[in-house]
Amino acid sequence: MGGANAPRRLSGMQKQVLALYRGFLRAARSKSPDDRRRVESIVSAEFRRGARQVDRKNFLYIEYLLRRGKKQLDQLRSPDTTALSSLNFIPPSQSVDSRK
Repeated sequence: MGGANAPRRLSGMQKQVLALYRGFLRAARSKSPDDRRRVESIVSAEFRRGARQVDRKNFLYIEYLLRRGKKQLDQLRSPDTTALSSLNFIPPSQSVDSRK
């Protein structure tokens, strides 16, 4: 069991991130076709950017992003919300002081 081709087990946090991603895609289905494509595009871009820019060992920051994402997902699920906008993403290594 567990040969070379066996899938790698995901951590609890990785499962949470994937569940959040799937939640966004499911919520996008309830929007109009144009809004759905726009939401899917933004969500995909944000998650890919986060995967590249966030250190995988920075658990506190990942937990913060998960909390923020859950709030955004709740807003997207609202029938009054028609679209998302992309957010400016600042990795934790770039604090306000280091941008001077």
